[in-house]
Amino acid sequence: MTFTAKQIADFLKGEIVGNPEVTVSNFSKIEEGKAGTITFLANPKYTHYIYNTEADIVLVNSGFEPEKPVRATLIKVPNAYAALASLMEMVNKSIPGKTGIDTMSFISPTANLGGEVYVGAFAYIGDHAEIGDSCKIYPQSYIGDNVKIGKNTVIYPGVRIYHNCVIGDNCILHSGAVVGADGFGFSKEGEMYHKIPQLGNVIIEDDVEIGANTAIDRAVMGSTIIRRGVKLDNLIQIAHNCEIGEHTAMAAQVGIAGSTKIGENCVFGGQAGIGGHITIGKNSQIGAQSGIISNTKEGSEIIGSPAMPVKSFFKSSIIMPKLPDMYRQLNALEKELSELKKKLESGD
Repeated sequence: MTFTAKQIADFLKGEIVGNPEVTVSNFSKIEEGKAGTITFLANPKYTHYIYNTEADIVLVNSGFEPEKPVRATLIKVPNAYAALASLMEMVNKSIPGKTGIDTMSFISPTANLGGEVYVGAFAYIGDHAEIGDSCKIYPQSYIGDNVKIGKNTVIYPGVRIYHNCVIGDNCILHSGAVVGADGFGFSKEGEMYHKIPQLGNVIIEDDVEIGANTAIDRAVMGSTIIRRGVKLDNLIQIAHNCEIGEHTAMAAQVGIAGSTKIGENCVFGGQAGIGGHITIGKNSQIGAQSGIISNTKEGSEIIGSPAMPVKSFFKSSIIMPKLPDMYRQLNALEKELSELKKKLESGD
C-alpha cells in the first residue's frame, strides 16, 4: 500500500515540514533508509543519520529542529516512536487475516466458537472450550477443556493452554507459550518428594502479549493472574499463584517465584530473578540480572545480585576495580601500624 505524507500526517495528527505529496510504501530504519520508505527519529544518538538518510519521510518529535538541511519530508508528532507504532499497527490491520476452520483440526462438539474464527490444521480445542469472535488459533495449538478465550485474540502455532484457564480480549500468545502447566509444588517427607496437586488456573486479562516459550504456571488454589496490558518477552517463567500488575513489562529470561505480587507499571530487565512470597511495589524499575529476595517499595530503582539501590550499585561498581590496590594499601598500613605498636611497647 502507498501513502502520501499528507495522509500519514492526517492519520497521526502531525505537522508536515517538506513535501506533503511525497509517497512511501514501506518502513525502514533511519540508518538504512531507502527511497519510498518512512522512518523515525526518537533516540538523539541517531540524529546524525537524518541528514543523510535516503528515506522519503521521517517521523520526529515535535521539538526537533534540524541543525542543517534535511532532504526528507518531516512529520512532527508528540512522540515519534509511539506514532510509528500506531502507523505500523494500522498497516498490519489492513493485511487480510486467515479465516475458516481447517478440516484437519479437532474441535470438540461441546466447544463454542464465535464468529469469524480461524482454526488451523492439527489444532485441538477441548470440551466446553469457548473461543471469542475473530480469534485466530494457528496450527498445532492445544486449547484444553473449559478454556475461555476472549475476542480478537491470536494463538500462534504450538501454544499450549491447559484446562480451565481464561484468556481475555485482544491478547497475543506466541509460539511455544505454555499457560496453565502445574506449578512447582512438592512436599518433602524424608528423602521423598510428594506432588501437591495444582487445582487452580491461570487468568490472563485483556491486551496482554506473551512471548515465545514463556511459561505461566497454574495456581495451587485460586488463580495465577496476569493483569490487563502486561507485556512478557520470550523465555519468561511465572510461577504458581503470582500476580502481575497492569501494564508491567518484562524482558527475556525473567523468573518470578511462587506467590509473588508485582505492582502495576513495573519494568524488569532481562534475567532478573524474583524470590517467592514477596511484593514488588508499583512503578518499580528492576535492572537486568537483579536478584531480589525481599519486598520493594513503590517506585524503587534496583539493580545487582543481591539487588541494591541503583545509586549504591554504581558507586560500588566504581570502587570494585580499585579493590586490589586498596587491599595492598590496607596491608601496608596494617604492617606500619604493627611496627609502630612494637616500637611503642619497646619504648624506642
